[in-house]
Amino acid sequence: MATVLLIIHGLLAVALLGAITHQTLSTLAPARAQPGSFFGRFRAVPSASYANAIVVLYAASTLLGAVVYLYFRVDVRPALEQAGHWQTLGLFDIKEHFAAIGLALLPAYWVCWRQPSADEPARTRAALTSILAFIVWWSFLIGHVMNNIRGFGS
Repeated sequence: MATVLLIIHGLLAVALLGAITHQTLSTLAPARAQPGSFFGRFRAVPSASYANAIVVLYAASTLLGAVVYLYFRVDVRPALEQAGHWQTLGLFDIKEHFAAIGLALLPAYWVCWRQPSADEPARTRAALTSILAFIVWWSFLIGHVMNNIRGFGS
């Protein structure tokens, strides 16, 4: 059961990674020139359309990650501690803290993207989106590294 939950958690993380990357690039570097180029089309997505999906995916991924964490804490972490992977465990602890910070930022992020208007400064949306993008990328990469060090369920 834990393996199935981990796979679903990973699929949610990949979907979240794609959505937050699209939104971040379209927010920080909007398409201006060369509308026919790949990067021009990649950045030309309507930024606000991703906000609800990102909130739902982030919350679902974090909730499922918390469930999978119970299995990690009991089965995987003791073996990593015995093997002396202290730096990796420290990076994973930072991942947990970043995920909690991202969860706390989610309401502010959603309010900023709910109905973006021209009179609101775009810097707030760009800053919150960039912070969440960093957290999502960090969490994805560290989780992947952790799974590669000692495969889940082995």
